[in-house]
Amino acid sequence: MNSIKLSLVFCAAVLAAGCVTDKTYNTEVQKADTYAALDQKLSSQLSSDQAQITQLQNQLKVTMVNEVLFPEGGWALSPKGEQALGKIAPTLSNMPGQQIIVQGFTDNEPIGPALKARFPSNLELSSARADNVARFLTSKGVPQNSISAQGFGDARPVASNDTPQGKAKNRRVEIVIMAANRP
Repeated sequence: MNSIKLSLVFCAAVLAAGCVTDKTYNTEVQKADTYAALDQKLSSQLSSDQAQITQLQNQLKVTMVNEVLFPEGGWALSPKGEQALGKIAPTLSNMPGQQIIVQGFTDNEPIGPALKARFPSNLELSSARADNVARFLTSKGVPQNSISAQGFGDARPVASNDTPQGKAKNRRVEIVIMAANRP
């Protein structure tokens, strides 16, 4: 008899562990809807080698290669970059309770002489790129209190810097969307 009671208690505990609250369920549904909306907008506008959306456990990440957003070696958004960001800005602006972090990255090539006076290193260049993307998104309606920018320079490569293709993948901007940690 005790083994039956123990089995019932164990089964109840397993079932309870598998349940989620309505809030958790609704949050996951909202993430899926956001992912689908961003994916649809980007897929229709950009090729998969120019932008990708990744859904991770607690966040969405939109990765855009620099050639979409900036001219070669530049930090100011190109018209093509503004157009691409303009298409996802409405979705990003309608995400209550979410934090949007714009992250800039570069390859490992040192800053050229033309940019050296303005940007002493890749870190400053990547920060300027992230800042310009964040500034543009806020100008298109993304709430200023939900967005921030970070530059990482060449510190977090996603590909080898030994090939031109790898360098191109490392020159990127990532827009990370996650639940805001507000008290």
